[in-house]
Amino acid sequence: MASGVDELLDMLYGMIEEAKNVPLSSDKCIIERDRALDLLDDLKAQFPVELSEAQKLVASRADYIASTKREADLIRQQAEEKAKQMIAEDQVLNAARQKSNEMLRLAEERSRELKKAANDYCEDALKRTEEAVAEAYDEIKKSRIRFRAAAGGVPAAPSGQSRVYDAEADED
Repeated sequence: MASGVDELLDMLYGMIEEAKNVPLSSDKCIIERDRALDLLDDLKAQFPVELSEAQKLVASRADYIASTKREADLIRQQAEEKAKQMIAEDQVLNAARQKSNEMLRLAEERSRELKKAANDYCEDALKRTEEAVAEAYDEIKKSRIRFRAAAGGVPAAPSGQSRVYDAEADED
């Protein structure tokens, strides 16, 4: 006995092909009714099994497609979340870079201001020191002249020339 629908159909096809023609007709033939009916009964019996297997395959295919679609959706969703996360991280990084650049610019600007203020202060302090030293020098020169005049009439040195006080010469 045949085991599958294909085999049963092949047997039925073979039976019809080998059948004798009806006299005076080329498109009609004579086949064994009982044998043909048995083959058709076997086909009917096989169809539910074959149909059930085909339905199982279709259902399995549908489940597989649904499963792969869910997996693809999950992968797509994860990729979108990862992209959003990377964009957010990139935005945070850009904001940090901008903040860092701004802080660096402000620090450099403040450094220039402090350097200028320190230079101005030093320049002013040196100028005042120079003026104070010049005043002190002038005062020393005046005091020397007064001292010489008080010490015995040693003539004052003409302007632009300096004389050194000689204590031994005063003792004579």
